[in-house]
Amino acid sequence: MKIKKRWIVSFVIICVVAIASLFWENSNSLKHNFLSSKDINYADVAWLLTSSSFVLLMTPGLSFFYGGMVGKKNVISTMLQSFISLGVVSLLWVVVGFSLSFGDSLGFEIAGKHYGIIGNPFDYMFFDNVGSLPHKKLASTIPFVLFALFQMKFAVITPAIITGSFAERVRFIGYLFFICLFTLFIYTPLCHMVWHPNGLLGSYFGVKDFAGGTVVHMSAGFAALAGVLVLGKRKNSEHIPTNIPFVLLGTGMLWFGWFGFNAGSALAANGTAAMAFATTTIASASAMMTWIFFDRINGRKASALGACIGAVVGLVAITPAAGFISIPKSIFFGFIAAIVSNKMLYWNKLKSIDDTLDVFACHGVGGIMGMILTAIFAEGENASLLHGGWSVFGHHMMALVLVALFTFFGSILLYKVANWFIPLRVSENSERVGLDLTQHNEKL
Repeated sequence: MKIKKRWIVSFVIICVVAIASLFWENSNSLKHNFLSSKDINYADVAWLLTSSSFVLLMTPGLSFFYGGMVGKKNVISTMLQSFISLGVVSLLWVVVGFSLSFGDSLGFEIAGKHYGIIGNPFDYMFFDNVGSLPHKKLASTIPFVLFALFQMKFAVITPAIITGSFAERVRFIGYLFFICLFTLFIYTPLCHMVWHPNGLLGSYFGVKDFAGGTVVHMSAGFAALAGVLVLGKRKNSEHIPTNIPFVLLGTGMLWFGWFGFNAGSALAANGTAAMAFATTTIASASAMMTWIFFDRINGRKASALGACIGAVVGLVAITPAAGFISIPKSIFFGFIAAIVSNKMLYWNKLKSIDDTLDVFACHGVGGIMGMILTAIFAEGENASLLHGGWSVFGHHMMALVLVALFTFFGSILLYKVANWFIPLRVSENSERVGLDLTQHNEKL
């Protein structure tokens, strides 16, 4: 049987990485950045271990969520596109992704202060210098390796979210290549700029993103929109979900995992984590009920699919604000995000481009709404528009535009680069037969 060259090249790359890991040793010592084992808080360690497990579960949850929505011929391929991210991005994160996200800042100076746009790729390559001691600035009460693994789960699910937009028409090997490019050139710079202490967006613009509304959901949403435009419509864009119980199961797994996603982002077992836990579930409940009622008054049935989509929209919207607002405000977050996302989902212009599972309307718009609402309602002195932080609000709006432009046009470029090496779109016959058989020789 003839094995195509691109698969051989991919296997060779894995071999090189595996062998290089045995011999890699970074001469750049970063010991001065670490505290001692006496500084470890074991309650924080227990909570972050638990949270990391929760967040890992979200990616299989997403696979069920998406897999139940597509046609019967594409269930396995759609689910695998999410699930495979656990393998691809985890390895990429260890090799260089974590360094690019949280290594010492590489950037420029403004008014005598250094602001980073990307991390030094050699600081933590192959998780070198990532061990059991806490880091002074990034995670001062838990082992640094635990912080790195917790952040890895965020990197894993972000490209998986994108897959719903071009479901039923993307070539598997091309998709693998794209998520590598996306992780390296879109996700890691955003992660560094927002969450590193010297990051440009977090430090200079003052962007508040508690758990990934900007880094994860906006980036995935705009990358999804770009992917739809580059790959084009399906030949048959009729949307008939195959397995609604899968969608319900996936939503439950996502909701469960989101407690680790948001409450774990406090990086401690404390009151902030408890508040984030509460605002997360209340915002989702609010959005779910709003979505159902809003569907009904617009002449649509109250559906299980609508309830699930509404719940996820609420989870997306509350993510950037989970630890910054009160529980009553989380009700409003879920309410307003559900209405805006619902209107966008049924907007004819957005429907016409064939975003298969409405990723932009849910994650992109949900992330945008979360960022705007955070800039309005975040609590604390001069923390938001309602608390005297006019400049904070203005900086958030500027950052929103910058992130949207960077992720959208950057993703278009990456899709075109990936397509130049490996055609991303499957053949018309493969699309007709279904990707389960043509890409994986499997079927339900």
